[in-house]
Amino acid sequence: MARVTVWNEYRHEREREVVADVYPDGIHAVLAEVFEAAGHDVRTATLDEGPEHGLTEEVLADTDVLTWWGHAAHDEVRDAVVDRVRERVLDGMGLLVLHSAHYSKIFKRLMGTSCSLKWREAAETERLWTIEPGHPIADGIGEHVEVEEAEMYGERFDVPAPDTLVFNSWFEGGETFRSGCCYRRGNGKVFYFRPGHETYPIYYNDDVRRVLRNAVEWAAPGDGPTPDFGNADPIEEIDTSDDRTVH
Repeated sequence: MARVTVWNEYRHEREREVVADVYPDGIHAVLAEVFEAAGHDVRTATLDEGPEHGLTEEVLADTDVLTWWGHAAHDEVRDAVVDRVRERVLDGMGLLVLHSAHYSKIFKRLMGTSCSLKWREAAETERLWTIEPGHPIADGIGEHVEVEEAEMYGERFDVPAPDTLVFNSWFEGGETFRSGCCYRRGNGKVFYFRPGHETYPIYYNDDVRRVLRNAVEWAAPGDGPTPDFGNADPIEEIDTSDDRTVH
């Protein structure tokens, strides 16, 4: 069991009826159900949940995996909160970056690039191909996943080359896109997963939900040793009398 915090802007669902029809209680509520059904300890947080957007030091300290969905209000996320999330990722917290959160401050900060891409809204078919069938995130997923209605994202996707590319998408209009990208940042694992537009019911797709559950289990921190940094005493006996140092 992992401690999962599901973060969502929760703006579109309150401001646009077409989005509320698909996600009446918010995208975060649907995602929380996915992880709760898998037995995880789940809480939600939203952009307007106080000056820290629901991501206080206490909440993040009690989070193994943070999922992030944003679209219209990336710039409203306080830099101090972004710094806090980044430090937790470097310390070992997992991060799932979903769909349009490729433009979130935290993902751009961790990637060090613009994270820009091509896009088109035409409710077109997406075929999500499994590139690494042996990867834990692809467990139980077939050779490909069919998404009947999707927003197109196209290359070039301005991110660093993934440590592992688990999924690659083809769209009805002809474009392709790196849709399932794994990264390590410090002690933490980051997974970017493309499917999930606000006006299409993609988070109800059984295969998409399976990927999300797998990703949480992959990204959750393990029980490995905590690394030490800085000046170190020798493990073996050596002569430490040399004083040629400027530190």
